Amino acid sequence: MSEAVEYDVVVLGGGPAGENVVDRTRAAGLSTALVESELVGGECSYWACIPSKALLRPVLARADARRVPGLAGAVAGPLDAEAVFAHRDYWTGNWKDDGQIDWLESVGAHVYRGHGRLYGVRKVAVTSPEGEHHVLSARHAVVVATGTRAVIPDLPGLADARPWTSREATSAQAAPGRLLIVGGSVVAAEMATAWQALGSRVTLLVRGSGLLPRMEPFAGELVADALREAGAVVRTGVAVESVARDGSTGPVTVVLEGGETLEGDELLMATGRTPRTEDIGLDTVGLAPGGWIAVDDSCRVPGIDWLYAVGDVNHRALLTHQGKYQARIAGSVIADRVAGTTPLDNGRWGAHAATADTEALPQAVFTDPEAASVGLTLAEAERAGHRVRAVDHDLGKVSGAGLYADGYRGRARMVVDLDREILLGVTFVGPGAAELLHAATIAVAGEVPIDRLWHAVPAFPTISEIWLRLLEEYRG
Repeated sequence: MSEAVEYDVVVLGGGPAGENVVDRTRAAGLSTALVESELVGGECSYWACIPSKALLRPVLARADARRVPGLAGAVAGPLDAEAVFAHRDYWTGNWKDDGQIDWLESVGAHVYRGHGRLYGVRKVAVTSPEGEHHVLSARHAVVVATGTRAVIPDLPGLADARPWTSREATSAQAAPGRLLIVGGSVVAAEMATAWQALGSRVTLLVRGSGLLPRMEPFAGELVADALREAGAVVRTGVAVESVARDGSTGPVTVVLEGGETLEGDELLMATGRTPRTEDIGLDTVGLAPGGWIAVDDSCRVPGIDWLYAVGDVNHRALLTHQGKYQARIAGSVIADRVAGTTPLDNGRWGAHAATADTEALPQAVFTDPEAASVGLTLAEAERAGHRVRAVDHDLGKVSGAGLYADGYRGRARMVVDLDREILLGVTFVGPGAAELLHAATIAVAGEVPIDRLWHAVPAFPTISEIWLRLLEEYRG
């Protein structure tokens, strides 16, 4: 190993969460190094949020246009798949991270390419692709932001069948004729929407009772109905027993429990995520390798004063925007601790506490229809012991929705805490519903009283009138 190079902060992992830690600590005047073994920008930029939304945007725009009188006939044909892929490739930088590196250098961060491992107290050892070795020493903090990778279940024949994960599903350059998708959560639902529209015959195989299990049940039901109408097959309550591929490029055969077989040209396993912590030196600081890294609300690892973990790796909320939020919290904590700011404001909704991870977590799913939610579902609120009431309304009966699209189908729900008369959760499902989400997030995070929400007047005629309808329903 070379002689240690000292920085105030060392960040292990260069995805959005790691980059945001760099941004905050550099803005506070701290010297910061970032270590990344793949592309700087991480999973979100190259194989998740950005490419998936680039694939889905034309799909949803066409679906919306087909519901508008006078426009439907103009978009009757198939999507231009090559143009869609080219647009996706542009937004991923053609899987090059030059722009991300330029930005990091512009803010004065030092970037080390290679595999990084914790190397005892406040140290990170880096092995570059060329075999060079560096030791980085942190005066104040090391932040782990190594993210997650797709889970490949231990099924007979699966590894040899070379299944797609979310990486292949978002970066493929051609639509497979027949695409089998195993899973029912966000990746499965979004990729089924995208590839069905791009020309694949999609079959979704869901172990559970429906899609999008972490949202209100009606969200998954509406998305599944729309997928079926688009031509996809959605099967619930089924489990895969084994997988085989015919040769190196032949079809994939899936055997379900009970013996039924299905054949496809590609198989996407969308069955969850696992932390990238198996070889990052956790054992050198007394932590078990390979698992999620537990943190407190300031994203600091309990019992290790200098170690933080942000983003997917801490398992608080596997969403890019929440990882960036955690990074802003952790960056502020580190900077203020260095500056000697005491005590830290780490109470509920304090400047140094990631309270939104548990109480106002927003998520948007870009299916057709879109599904968007924040906070608790009705079932979650009841399990937590709140005295609640769910208020539902048909989103399609709002005048703005009817003008947005003929035959608009959707649903909205707000979960009201009856003791405090605030919202604990809100869910919208319908075309364009994701753009309603931030207003709901403000209402939940701000604990805005129902009586005050009554004075937040939605513009006419917009889909946001759903707020008025929900409040009218609640007030009776």
